[in-house]
Amino acid sequence: MLSITRRLFPAARHLRSLTTAVPPTDLSEGEQNIYSKLTQKFSPSQLQVQDVSGGCGTFYAITIASRSFKGLPIVKQHKLVTETLKQEIEGIHGLQVC
Repeated sequence: MLSITRRLFPAARHLRSLTTAVPPTDLSEGEQNIYSKLTQKFSPSQLQVQDVSGGCGTFYAITIASRSFKGLPIVKQHKLVTETLKQEIEGIHGLQVC
């Protein structure tokens, strides 16, 4: 995933990943909002959130792993994420979920 993101968004900052309950401190306001909602809803074992729009908050790349997704097809997993972020999605241009 990281190599794909680097090819698609070479100027983007490195993805921030989390495998503990302590949130990263260097997230933008938009990244923090998405991060918080996904953490509350899915208690992920891994979560990466990045504004890949150059800092304007119009396109986000998200990588999430959670037991909540176990046994679900990828389409259903994406639907759960987008439903959780419905309000945020209304104000952005694009969202990449892995």
